[in-house]
Amino acid sequence: MRRSLALGAAALLAVSACSVGSNTGGSGGDKEITFLTFETPNLTPAYWDAAIKRVTDKNPGIKVKKLVAPTADGRTSYAKQLLQSGQFPDVMIAVDSAGFAEAGNLYAWTPDELKDFQFPQANPVNGKYYQLPANTQTIPPIYYNKKMFADAGITAPPKTWDELVTDAGKLKDKGYSPFTIGGGKDGFPSSMILSGLVSTEVYNTMPDWLTQRRQDKVKFADPAFQHAFAKLADLAAKGYVDKTSVSRDYAATEQAFLDGKSAMYPMGNWFAANADSKKHDFEVGVFNFPTEDGKLVVPAYTGGGMIVNAKAANLDAARKFALGFQLDKDQLDASVKADGLFPAIKGYTPPSDVGPTFKAGYDLYTQAVQQNAVVHAFRWETADDGLLPGMKDKVDQAAQDVITGRKPVADACAFLDTEWAKAG
Repeated sequence: MRRSLALGAAALLAVSACSVGSNTGGSGGDKEITFLTFETPNLTPAYWDAAIKRVTDKNPGIKVKKLVAPTADGRTSYAKQLLQSGQFPDVMIAVDSAGFAEAGNLYAWTPDELKDFQFPQANPVNGKYYQLPANTQTIPPIYYNKKMFADAGITAPPKTWDELVTDAGKLKDKGYSPFTIGGGKDGFPSSMILSGLVSTEVYNTMPDWLTQRRQDKVKFADPAFQHAFAKLADLAAKGYVDKTSVSRDYAATEQAFLDGKSAMYPMGNWFAANADSKKHDFEVGVFNFPTEDGKLVVPAYTGGGMIVNAKAANLDAARKFALGFQLDKDQLDASVKADGLFPAIKGYTPPSDVGPTFKAGYDLYTQAVQQNAVVHAFRWETADDGLLPGMKDKVDQAAQDVITGRKPVADACAFLDTEWAKAG
């Protein structure tokens, strides 16, 4: 099995690699590194090529061979395949450091290298920091179709969970599908509502819940987690979440919302970039994920940056490229416009010409920071703060099982506890 996995990774690598460098021309002195990327509706091949060139133009002598993960959500699994086949990339972006770091495969960033980041102590692994804490993402705010809300007589976005459920009923009565969800090969769109529920309800009262789960002090089957999960089941039972949509991949899910197929789209703040740039015939609004009592609680994740292979042949070039990519003002501006990111870099200010959806979401996040109302985003945490390796896919599966009615909430939670024991 391991041999076939390695051969599969080698075949994928052969068809997904291309070189991008500066305009200085190739020379014997160039230091070549491999860089694992992933593609989404926002992060296209053209985006990555331009980003790499932007950095290598300012760092002549570095040549980059771009690698592309087969799926956006499978990039960490793909990195594991490449490691097993002896082709571990030199630099990887938004790949979970857990597992790789403990095995000695990743370079640990020094305090001096982290001095320009707002949250240098994000995502620790046994007290060391292997992933550059480059961006903050709110996961998930809820984007909505303002025209559908107005047609349904909804005059203001909901702040409490009961208000959200009531509004969903009004939308359904008007003939609109309340929520856009997906899944398919990407998985995570199906668990977005669950992420919001656990973050705002469980983490709000027990911010270290996942740490306690690692210590076996709490379980998924405990009442607090089941109570949050049951609200997703209730939405599905009322027909507010279309159970047939869990097979729809991420790109198709986003397009369905932009095409006006439903009224609300729970998704990470990166959607704002496409909401502001892609064609649609309605105004997009955004509101924070509602809470049980209306208290402001905003789930967010800081990280998603680059990790570097500790055994890279050109380690200095890999480190220089990674830091150059994450700290360059022009590249940060490009990432904001392409992927709606909130760069977690000291002194950084987004460009003045960002779109209205991005600005609205950024303002919501800024208010949450000012009110100390930010919590971890369940499922999206990494390293010592995150789920055990392999558990993100299990969370997606559990959400899909509940949405489709294949499992009641109690069985889905028991499944997560069983899989956790296997992963540990």
